[in-house]
Amino acid sequence: MSAILSADDLNDFISPGVACIKPLETLPAQTPEDSLNAYEVTTEDKVAASNPPAPAQISLTDCLACSGCVTSAEAVLVSLQSHTEVLNTLDAHPSLHPPWIPHNGTNGTTNGASNKTNGLSNGIHGHRTSGDGKIFVASVSPQTRASVAAVFSVSESQAGNMIIQLLSGPMGLKAGGAHGSGFTWVIDTNVVRDACLVAAADEVVSALSPSTPTASGGIVPHPKKPILTSACPGWICYAEKTHPYILSHLSRLKSPQALTGTLIKSVLSQTYNIPPGRIWHLAIMPCFDKKLEASRNELTSATWLPAQSQTHEVVRDVDCVITARELLHMASMRNIAFANLPTTPLPSSARVSFPDPKIDKWLFPDSRRRGQESIAGPSGGYLYHILRTYQARNPGSEIKVERGRNADVVEYALINSSNRETIIRMARFYGFRNIQNLVRRLKPVIASRMPGAKGGVSRRPAGGAVAGEGVREYAYVEVMACPGGCTNGGGQVKVGEVEEVRAEGGCVKNGVVEGGGGGAVKPGPKEQKEWLRRVDEAYFSACSSSSEESESEDVEVGEDEDQEMRDADVAGGEAFPDVVNGISRSHIGGLLDHWARITNVEMQKLLYTSYRKVESDVGKKKQSDVERVVGLASSLGGGW
Repeated sequence: MSAILSADDLNDFISPGVACIKPLETLPAQTPEDSLNAYEVTTEDKVAASNPPAPAQISLTDCLACSGCVTSAEAVLVSLQSHTEVLNTLDAHPSLHPPWIPHNGTNGTTNGASNKTNGLSNGIHGHRTSGDGKIFVASVSPQTRASVAAVFSVSESQAGNMIIQLLSGPMGLKAGGAHGSGFTWVIDTNVVRDACLVAAADEVVSALSPSTPTASGGIVPHPKKPILTSACPGWICYAEKTHPYILSHLSRLKSPQALTGTLIKSVLSQTYNIPPGRIWHLAIMPCFDKKLEASRNELTSATWLPAQSQTHEVVRDVDCVITARELLHMASMRNIAFANLPTTPLPSSARVSFPDPKIDKWLFPDSRRRGQESIAGPSGGYLYHILRTYQARNPGSEIKVERGRNADVVEYALINSSNRETIIRMARFYGFRNIQNLVRRLKPVIASRMPGAKGGVSRRPAGGAVAGEGVREYAYVEVMACPGGCTNGGGQVKVGEVEEVRAEGGCVKNGVVEGGGGGAVKPGPKEQKEWLRRVDEAYFSACSSSSEESESEDVEVGEDEDQEMRDADVAGGEAFPDVVNGISRSHIGGLLDHWARITNVEMQKLLYTSYRKVESDVGKKKQSDVERVVGLASSLGGGW
C-alpha cells in the first residue's frame, strides 16, 4: 500500500461485477392470501419492479469477509477512517469537559447527555454546547513517534510532545475548527503495552504449565503450542482467510490499540455513566491494517457491556485509525506547521486528570519507563518479555540468539548454564515471505487415501525454518506482517517522502528543505534501509527521564493488593518473578483487577478476544440462476 491514501489516488473503486460486492439474495415478497390470484401469470421483470432491492453497502467488516480484493478495500478505508474523518468529527462535535460525577446507580446522572450535568455540557468558549458533544481521546504508538522523530530530527520523546501539542495544545487543532475541539487525553500505548506483555507471559506460562497462577486473571481457552502473536491485524486477517488451522495457535490477547479503547470506554461508561457513543477514540498507528482491526465485531462495546446496559448503541472500541503520514497531513490541512510545534510537554495546569485516580496514575506516569533493548525487536517486544520471564524463573540461564535464513527470521533459546540444555525455544518471523514458510510447516498431517497406506503424509517441506529445528519446537513465535517489523509499517513515512513531508510540516529555510537529502536522485532500497535504521534508532532511544534509575525504581509497588498477589504467588510454590524487564507483574495485576472491579466486567471480556474462519466465494464456481433460485426456495421451505 502507499504511505498515504486518498480518494484521488485510487482508480479501482468498487463497481458492479467485482468479487467483493455483497450479493443480495432475494425472493419475491409474499402477498396476503386474500389478494392472491391463482391464475395470474407474472414475469421476472414485473417481480423485480415491484420489489426493488435495497442498495448494497460495503463496510470495513465486509472487507474482512473477503479475500479477493486489495485496492477496493483501501477505498473503503479512505471513506471511513482517514485524517479527513478526524477533522470532520472534531468540527461536528464540541468537546465535553469535566468535572465528573461518578455514577452510583441512584443519582440518574448521565454525564454529557443533558444540560443538568456538572458542567460537561456547559461552557465551551463561552457557549453552551449542543447535545452531541463528545469526549475525544487519542492513543499514539511508539513506532509512530519514532517515524515523526526521524522526519524532524528530534528525539522520540520530543516527537511525542509535538503530537500532544497538535492534538491537545493551544497551537494545535484547538486553534481552528467550528467548535475549537481537541483531544482531552493523549495516551502513550507503551503504558498499556506493559499490561499486554504481562498478560502475554501469563498466557504462555499458563498454556505450557496450566497450574501456574496468573496476574491477569480470567480463564480463557489455552492456545496450542507454538503460540503465535495476535497483535498484528494483517497477520490475523491472513490466518482467518487462508489458514484457519492456525487459529487454535493464536494468542487470545487483545493488542495495545484494542486494549486502550476497551479501557477508556469501559471505565468512562460503566463508572461515570457516559454513553459509549459519546467517547470518540482515535488511534495513531504505524500501519493501515490497524484500520481493519478497529472494525472487527469482536472489538466493540457489545463484548464488555453488561446485558442491562445494552440499551446503548453498539460502538467500536477504536473509532478511527490514522497513520504517521496521515497525522502530518492532518496538521497541514489545518495550516499548522508541525515542525514549529513546541517539543516540550503541555504545562501541568493544562492537563485534565482521568476521573479514576489509580488509572490516571497508570496512564500518565510522572516518568517514562526505559525503552526496550534492540534485541527485543521493533514490534513491542512480546517474545523478549516472555523469554525474560522464563529467564527470571531460571536463575543462571542465558539467552542465545541465532539468525535464520534472513534478517527477519530469528531464533531465541534459553539455555541452562550448568548443563547447556535448552529450557525453552522461541522465534521471530517478520514479513509474509517468512510467514508463508511458518504456516506451511504448521499444516496438519493429512491422511493418505491410498489403499494400504500407513498413517498420513506430512505437508511440511524438508528442513526447518531455522537451521536444525522445526517450528513445532517453538513455545512462542512473534509474527508480524511487515518486513523489519512495525517500525516499517505501511503508514510510516518512507524515505522518498521525507522531503515532501518536511516541507509540508514547515521545515523550510530560505527555500531549502531543512535536513533534506538533495532530492536529485530517487531513493532506492539502500536508502530506505538506511532510513529504517534511523527510525529504529529513534524507537530504541526512548528512555526514562532519569538514566540513573534502576529497574526496580521504574515501577511502583508496595500497595496492599500488590503485596497480596506476591504473597499468593510465593504461597503457591515456586516464587513467580515479580519485576521483569522493568515491569512489575503484581503492580499490573493490581491495576487490571482494579479495572475489572470498578467496571464490574469479567477480566476475560476486557483482555481477550476471539477469531473466526472467514468463508469466501472468490474463485469458486458460480451457480446458475436456476441453481441459485432452487437453493433459495429450498432454504425457505419451498421447492420445485
